[in-house]
Amino acid sequence: MEPIIIVLIILVVLVFIALIKTIQVIPQASAAIVERFGRYTRTLNAGLNIVVPFIDTIRNRIDLREQVVPFPPQPVITQDNLVVNIDTVIYYQVTDARAATYEVASYIQAIEQLTVTTLRNIIGGMDLERTLTSREEINAALRGVLDEATGKWGIRVNRVELKAIEPPTSIQDSMEKQMRADRDKRAAILQAEGVRQSEILRAEGEKQSQILRAEGEAKAAALRAEGEAQAVRTVFEAIHAGDPDQKLLSYQYLQMLPKIAEGDANKLWIVPSEIGDALKGLSGAMGNFGAMGGNSTPAPNVPAQERREKPSID
Repeated sequence: MEPIIIVLIILVVLVFIALIKTIQVIPQASAAIVERFGRYTRTLNAGLNIVVPFIDTIRNRIDLREQVVPFPPQPVITQDNLVVNIDTVIYYQVTDARAATYEVASYIQAIEQLTVTTLRNIIGGMDLERTLTSREEINAALRGVLDEATGKWGIRVNRVELKAIEPPTSIQDSMEKQMRADRDKRAAILQAEGVRQSEILRAEGEKQSQILRAEGEAKAAALRAEGEAQAVRTVFEAIHAGDPDQKLLSYQYLQMLPKIAEGDANKLWIVPSEIGDALKGLSGAMGNFGAMGGNSTPAPNVPAQERREKPSID
């Protein structure tokens, strides 16, 4: 009985192992390569798959999702014989599991070496300045070469990015000094432009102020002249409306003579000839007043010609 039990146990274990090897569950976005006696048979897709135990074997399981692989910095020589270190990042995806397994031994290593050689060819035709400013151009050239070369490996390169481009330390110091000098130059130019603009605005302000002041003075003078003219016109109209006689005009004329002589600068002034007529009219008025009152004697009648020939000097 004991040998039979042992055989049965062995058979159960073998059946259990066979069942495990027969049923293969492949996760989503994955694929498996099946070989029968060392030869490619088929590719297992995601889901439940049945294989022949002890005859079919799983050679490789491949992730079909997009992969991101950063490569270490690589020294590259530019056209002007400067060594720069460039970090690259590759975004790729396996599109054919069979080709990725059998067409290349290690597609990751192959992509890395192809990236390095292509990058050296591209950078070798550029100087340092163009290398630092042509990232998009370098990325496009790398992607084109890698996509064409990896197509037969069942790989599709989606993107190629340059993480960093590091020139030599001496070149970095020179570039920093040049950038600092450019910033100082731009700052000086901006400051000079600001001062110039400020002076222009100040001059414009003064010009406008002078123009407005001159316009104000002109308007004030015009208004003042107009007021004086109006005053003269009003006085003239009042005089004519009052119909003054010769006696009143002579009296007003004599009242204005002291005002003419006012001032320290008036050392010499000449009595005009018309004053004789005023005195004549005034003396006549005084004579009439005396005749009316009876207590005054008429003023002597001095010829006007004599009074004109004897000017009064103060």
